[in-house]
Amino acid sequence: MSAKQFTRGPAMRDVAAAAGVSAQTVSRVLNEHPNVQDSTRRRVLSVMEELGYRRNNTARALVTGRSHTIGVLTLATNNYSRSSLALGVELGAREAGYTVNSVTSSLSAQALTDAVSRLVLQGVDGIIIAAPLQEAAAQVNKITARIPTVNTDGSSTMGDRTVGVDQDIAAVLATRHLLELGHKTVWHVAGPLEWSDAASRLNSWRRTLQEAGCEVPPELHGDWSPESGYRNGLILGRMPDVTAILVASDEMAFGVLRALTELGRRVPDDVSVVGIDDIDLAAFSNPPLTTIRQSFEDTGRRAVQRLVAQIAHPEIAGGPGLVAPTLVVRESTAPPPAGA
Repeated sequence: MSAKQFTRGPAMRDVAAAAGVSAQTVSRVLNEHPNVQDSTRRRVLSVMEELGYRRNNTARALVTGRSHTIGVLTLATNNYSRSSLALGVELGAREAGYTVNSVTSSLSAQALTDAVSRLVLQGVDGIIIAAPLQEAAAQVNKITARIPTVNTDGSSTMGDRTVGVDQDIAAVLATRHLLELGHKTVWHVAGPLEWSDAASRLNSWRRTLQEAGCEVPPELHGDWSPESGYRNGLILGRMPDVTAILVASDEMAFGVLRALTELGRRVPDDVSVVGIDDIDLAAFSNPPLTTIRQSFEDTGRRAVQRLVAQIAHPEIAGGPGLVAPTLVVRESTAPPPAGA
């Protein structure tokens, strides 16, 4: 049997008949369902190729009222966290039988709202917003009021539509760790304030120091890049009273470590450094970086799971899906030097 024998394009039932399986099995293969034997999957895929079968997504959407497509809004950046999160979304969507349409945006409110509008017009079943909204939040909420939407950046403006890591806890864990080692205070290299994650970490760092009765130093700001961490590290490294630094991301922390080394400040003998994220390189920096672990890939998968549940049951509202991060202690932190 070949595609030439069909006056129309081959249908799913034709593939099922030729492969000797049920139409449900063919559907499971198409959706990459895990409960299909490898030999069966290979046979079905081989028959699809032989017959020239192509899934008719338009027809399926007309029948089901769904496109089985998830829209994802991300920032135009090569930041590790964004890439890892996007991978988690892609894997989660594949497991759930969805394809992904992605759009990128800058941080301007107009660009963000335009990007979300494009996704809505594409007829996606739901949207995952993996970008900080801030000033665009009200408009984005209005645009997505009638479509299932999940936000992964911890913005309180999205309420129960949020899935992510509790950034308040991240900064608390890091700051307390340094204070418990005996440091009198903790300096902070924060991320850009237009990011809700950075703002949450900054506020929690400040509050933790205040609650402990410690002096709150002026914060410095970076842009998530190692270069910005390096520039701030050169400032902090020239201040002899600085013995502990919380850096808002591992990538910026790598820059801080290099600056301190160039200035002759030993880590952790003279200065302790804590990052946030626990990216793969954190365990291999010099010294290995103490950091706060949060799995971006897991966040992406959980965002898809929450979104798919909303698509299936839009009347059921869950609470914010925030999980607690964990402290990973390595060799970049220690008690302060004697007399500090």
